[in-house]
Amino acid sequence: MTQKERLAELERDAQESYSFLVSDEKSSTFRSQEEFKEFKQSPVEKTPVKPWVHFVAGGIGGMVGAIVTCPLDVVKTRLQSDVYHAMYNKTPKSANPVIKMFQHLKETGSVIRELYVSEGSRALFKGLGPNLVGVIPARSINFFTYGSTKEFLTSNFNQGQEATWIHLAAGINAGFVTSTATNPIWLIKTRLQLDKTKGKHYKSSWDCLTHVIKHEGFSGLYKGLSASYLGGVESTLQWVLYEQMRMFIHRRSLALHGDDPSSKTTRDHIIEWSARSGAAGAAKFIASLITYPHEVVRTRLRQAPLESTGKPKYTGLIQCFKLVLKEEGLASMYGGLTPHLLRTVPNSIIMFGTWELVVRLLS
Repeated sequence: MTQKERLAELERDAQESYSFLVSDEKSSTFRSQEEFKEFKQSPVEKTPVKPWVHFVAGGIGGMVGAIVTCPLDVVKTRLQSDVYHAMYNKTPKSANPVIKMFQHLKETGSVIRELYVSEGSRALFKGLGPNLVGVIPARSINFFTYGSTKEFLTSNFNQGQEATWIHLAAGINAGFVTSTATNPIWLIKTRLQLDKTKGKHYKSSWDCLTHVIKHEGFSGLYKGLSASYLGGVESTLQWVLYEQMRMFIHRRSLALHGDDPSSKTTRDHIIEWSARSGAAGAAKFIASLITYPHEVVRTRLRQAPLESTGKPKYTGLIQCFKLVLKEEGLASMYGGLTPHLLRTVPNSIIMFGTWELVVRLLS
């Protein structure tokens, strides 16, 4: 480019920018907003997630979490049951909460070791088949129902804005639908995990199903349903707490990075994903501590009938609460709490983390 051409280009640039440099009524200070649209960054549009994506992602997340934490689920179920409660709870517990916590951790480890030595490695994964058969549809239904309900209420009753009452209503609906649909599967899983005959009583999940229907009727598959509905309080509380934590993380992200995702580095995305997954674990921890006794009652209601009489020891929700408190005391209502927390907290982190990754991949 010659010197003459460079001077001509500079002159054109000066003429174009002149109006922005003056300070009279024609200056940029007084110009309308429309004249500067081309300089504004277009807002980032959020693509709504389709319901089937939540269905698939929830199932995959539940499956991964269930496989990883299955041994602790077996221990938890046995410590909740009166069949194994006296066998495993031999050591007197300290009044000091810190020492008591370590005693519970030691007890959990000893149960896993005893299971492995006396019944083999397969015992650590007892009930995994029906557990997966239950977890995959249960999590799929739960995430699908929660997401659909939240979207419906947000769009039709709150002008597209999320609110705590929407999270509460969506959580209650999701818990009710999930419990009703999957109770027979959880009953079979519980029976298999409490079977100490090394497979002589129930040879398989199908054998357990046919045995229950034959001896207890079709209604026998819905034992513990009332306690499952009560357990819906836990999942609802978890959803509400998780949403509050997620919104806090989102607001913090907006304050740091603004609306533009491109301003975030890969490290920022990983940190935020880890924070949201951790929020799911924290929400589960708090919800479990508040509502845990229903877990014990639900397990007791799903136990097989007594061999001596052929009749179930626990016949209803209230009767079970009263009988357990009378025979074993209040502490028994928290039997298996340590392995339960050791299982459910990492399970929630894995499940919600996997769910979010799958949603991002499929959306």
